[in-house]
Amino acid sequence: MQAASGRKAAIERNTRETQIRVEVNLDGTGVGQLDSGVPFLDHMLDQLVRHGLVDLVVQAKGDLHIDAHHTVEDIGITLGQAVNQALGDKKGIRRYGHAYVPLDEALSRVVIDLSGRPGLEFHVPFTRALIGQFDVDLAHEFFQGFVNHALVTLHIDNLRGDNAHHQCETVFKAFARALRMALEIDPRQGGALPSTKGAL
Repeated sequence: MQAASGRKAAIERNTRETQIRVEVNLDGTGVGQLDSGVPFLDHMLDQLVRHGLVDLVVQAKGDLHIDAHHTVEDIGITLGQAVNQALGDKKGIRRYGHAYVPLDEALSRVVIDLSGRPGLEFHVPFTRALIGQFDVDLAHEFFQGFVNHALVTLHIDNLRGDNAHHQCETVFKAFARALRMALEIDPRQGGALPSTKGAL
């Protein structure tokens, strides 16, 4: 089993569209250095840092002269790879996490299983297409990239909300809290793998 203090990873992803570096410490204190080139995404990633208590570095350069699609998706991919690597053998973890988070009129629920099987259910009826300059479709792209490469099952539901910024922020905050719960080392597990199959 990886010691809790050793659950760290650094991943670089370089394509013709993006150059990305992500560093993650799953047992951090909520310290972030975020420079995605997409200000609203930085704001959302800061929710992951603060409410998930992970330390996160994101440095990205992408083809933002086209749009933010490749950058946001590839950051999700790279973050997923980093989390998967940092998790190591997954022995002793809680595995499952869930959270409800409100922000004024908005309420979101996120449930995660560090299952080794990628699957995303994303049900967020955004009330408008743009949050500032941020295309709300990119929230789905971020989480799809994360799920595919972190190898997790993730259910995201925005239960209510009138303000698209609030909707998106509650999603990221709930994701942070659910991930934090799932990543925790459960002392009652005694270092065992939380699976009847013996594999995750």
